[in-house]
Amino acid sequence: MSLCGKLEKDVPIRASASKFHEMFHKKPHHICNCSTDKIHGVELQEGEWGQVGSIICWKYFHEGKHKIAKEIVEHVDEENNSITFKVIEGDLTEHYKDFRFTIKCIPKEKGSVIHWVLEYEKLHDKIPDSHTLLQFCVDVSKDIDKQLSAN
Repeated sequence: MSLCGKLEKDVPIRASASKFHEMFHKKPHHICNCSTDKIHGVELQEGEWGQVGSIICWKYFHEGKHKIAKEIVEHVDEENNSITFKVIEGDLTEHYKDFRFTIKCIPKEKGSVIHWVLEYEKLHDKIPDSHTLLQFCVDVSKDIDKQLSAN
């Protein structure tokens, strides 16, 4: 069993790619208003919203537990509506040596597709691949879409 893994999933949504990208890029602190049962808080700890190198702390509820992830904004591509977060502290570091979330928002004729990529390196081979976390990201995307499509 490999210690390195990569999971990907496309989520079709009604909202525009630019609006969805803006939510993660410039307004992640608003996500807790869209997905109240999953995201309980998002705080900027260092830097500015949307800037590479900024540090964000996510408080979330996953697999029946309250969890925290401190992440650094590693890469932003505004032209292609893409952003990458690297986990630097929190619950995920108990199982993973390295963990990254990349969100790419692809415009379509109607709505858009959100392409999630979770890349990670496990601390040992007994840790399962993070399919439940990928599904969590899909569910949060759908919650955000409901909010953005209602406006």
